[in-house]
Amino acid sequence: MNMELWYTEKQTENHGITTKITETLYSEKSEFQQIDVIHTKQFGRMLVLDGMVMTTDVDEFVYHEMISHIALNTHPNPKKVLVVGGGDGGAIREIVKHASVEKAVLAEIDGGVIESCKKYFPEIASALTGNPRVDVQVIDGIKHIHDHKGEYDVIMVDSTEPVGPAVGLFEKGFYQGIHDALKPDGIMVAQTESPWFNRELIKRVFKDLKSIFPVTRLYTCSIPTYPSGLWSFTIASKQHDPLEVDPAKIKDLGTKYYNAEVHHAAFKLPNFVAELTRD
Repeated sequence: MNMELWYTEKQTENHGITTKITETLYSEKSEFQQIDVIHTKQFGRMLVLDGMVMTTDVDEFVYHEMISHIALNTHPNPKKVLVVGGGDGGAIREIVKHASVEKAVLAEIDGGVIESCKKYFPEIASALTGNPRVDVQVIDGIKHIHDHKGEYDVIMVDSTEPVGPAVGLFEKGFYQGIHDALKPDGIMVAQTESPWFNRELIKRVFKDLKSIFPVTRLYTCSIPTYPSGLWSFTIASKQHDPLEVDPAKIKDLGTKYYNAEVHHAAFKLPNFVAELTRD
């Protein structure tokens, strides 16, 4: 009888997802969290931080394209972009596809995540090495934002779930700091979890951002390895509205999920999600 190995992420006290694995490729306890890379039968290699799925070979493009291109196509001329978190490098990879970007800064608190992804997810982390427009910094993103007032056109908060080192990345004071680090027409976007399992978090983050930024929008996409498969992002802007972007001006950058139609369709919310944006 052959033994089967399965990995299960317990997403709530009452629910989880499970997938068959063939081996553990890497395991390390860093200063901040447990880092594991496993190989799964369904999704290829999978990055797991503190027992939570962060990214996989198969579906990573959805998350990284959707956190990046909506904001970058909403801003008329993004030149300097910051990613807080995102140590796998996927968001940076998408950012440098935009010719206008002169500098893309990665502020990741855990160098262990960066190094493990360079080794085990080279396609995702491809822009982290040897790209003159990319500046990789192993630093607390909150501190980095505090030290760089009015410098960025776009800031992306590519964080883990709100536990451990990421807790501060979901607080109103942090969002005010992002506002201050943006230029007068700057834009920010943050991943804001599952509309099924994190409704109060989404509602709170949206309310906080709406109190700081003139334009605040919620949008969603489908990511099969994330809790419930339905995932949300919140974009906040000092001037530019993602709903006013001309689809004809959205360039084809060889993306697999994002396109001009998806840009606008992502903001069409089911009623139970749309209600999270109402006071």
